[in-house]
Amino acid sequence: MKETVLVQHKKRTRLDLSFIKKDIVFTVSLVLATGSCLFQIPKIEYLSFPVLISLFNLMLVIKAFEELRILDKFAISILNKCNNRKSVSAILILLCFFSSMLVTNDVALLTFVPLTLVISRKTKTPLMETIILQTIAANIGSSLTPMGNPQNLFIYSYYGITAMPFFATVLLIAILGIISLYFFIQRLDKKELKVEIPPIQVNDPKRTMVWGMVLVVIIASIFGVIPYQVALIITLITVAVLNRKLLFKIDYFLLLTFICFFIFVGNISNTNAVHTMASASLKDADTIYFNSILISQFISNVPASILLAEFTTNWKPLLLGVNIGGLGTIIASMASVISYKLYIQTYPNDGKKYLLKFSIYNFSFLAFLTFIPYVILKILKIF
Repeated sequence: MKETVLVQHKKRTRLDLSFIKKDIVFTVSLVLATGSCLFQIPKIEYLSFPVLISLFNLMLVIKAFEELRILDKFAISILNKCNNRKSVSAILILLCFFSSMLVTNDVALLTFVPLTLVISRKTKTPLMETIILQTIAANIGSSLTPMGNPQNLFIYSYYGITAMPFFATVLLIAILGIISLYFFIQRLDKKELKVEIPPIQVNDPKRTMVWGMVLVVIIASIFGVIPYQVALIITLITVAVLNRKLLFKIDYFLLLTFICFFIFVGNISNTNAVHTMASASLKDADTIYFNSILISQFISNVPASILLAEFTTNWKPLLLGVNIGGLGTIIASMASVISYKLYIQTYPNDGKKYLLKFSIYNFSFLAFLTFIPYVILKILKIF
């Protein structure tokens, strides 16, 4: 009897550990939020409901598009026209760059990295560099729109930014990023690579059109054209009518992670020691810019943006810093972790090689996009 209890206890322990490993960012955010509550009582004002509701709306629509396989159909129709490795890689990389602006960097990678791995297996061609460049492309491309990544959505809503100032601030990163990607793509060889993947049929064009209209409504709410509450009601009605199962398929841990970080940041920002230290170290645009890049390397750019926003009203260097800060270490952007996990599932023995090459590529982009925009913005006296 005692042995049975011990076995069951071990099983529960393994389940708990696997849960921690499955979503380490959520686990860390939960520990931080819980720990901070020992020193401060959390307040409802800490939560940014426009951010949470907009993120919830976007996740539902993006999941609907995933099930309809819109991006897959578009990608495969283009790839079937390619005949060498460079052209295939270029298409896959650019698809991540541009699609991430609309469907977020992590969804772009979840869609196109598996496709890259399928091509790699079918043609017996190593495409590690392509996947690394896809990851970089998604992280850079997503910086151009408020809904491209969670930190942009947070900063856009938190500071009440309007569309033109936002785009004017991040446009330089996107331009320099795609120029850099072009030069790296040119280094790839032109080995013949004929890809033939069976085309995908979209079985329900009417639903596709409806979800497209809902996405337009959500984007309009993000830009402040309509209230975010209206967008939520329209999204929920559409889900209830077309596909209620979507409510059980989205990543609620991402929402909970945001809530935990809101609580943690709200609690610690109200402590005198942290408030004094942060206020002293974030005096001007330069320190905000470089601190946001540096902090992103260790805690990733989403929590970095939430943390630093509490201590500065200067959103431009923060916005630039956390987007550029998504490059560098594997945890600087959680979208990078997605690509890594997908790759080692297919090539489990290449983990170290991937991380080494990933680091070389990412820190090269990080160095370039940290200092070149900084110099340009200083010359233009935007900082």
